[in-house]
Amino acid sequence: QVQLVESGGGLVQAGGSLRLSCAASGRTFSGYVMGWFRQAPGKERDFVAAVTSGGRTTYADSVKGRFTISRDNAKNTVYLQMNNLKPEDTAVYYCAATGRVYWSGSPAYTQQDTYDYWGQGTQVTVSS
Repeated sequence: QVQLVESGGGLVQAGGSLRLSCAASGRTFSGYVMGWFRQAPGKERDFVAAVTSGGRTTYADSVKGRFTISRDNAKNTVYLQMNNLKPEDTAVYYCAATGRVYWSGSPAYTQQDTYDYWGQGTQVTVSS
């Protein structure tokens, strides 16, 4: 069982930056693929970024070049550095984890059904 707790959300002006953190419980964190998803009001939950146990990263096209996902296995924590934020980035951001193993570039890691564990979410609001 893995428990995930997100932090770092808040209100920021367009063009600003935030760093989200997701602390995970459990001794097998290093073996999990970690993902970030987001859900804007009235919309579906969408993939943002993922990082495999080996450090390979995948991003949604909408955040490429602006967001960076990283992990610190010693701290059981995954991060999402968000730069040059836009009003359309406003959403609740969720951290997710999966122990399912696919090849590191698999599109399965962009699908929320792949993930077995979810955090409670943290609100990010970007004002124009």
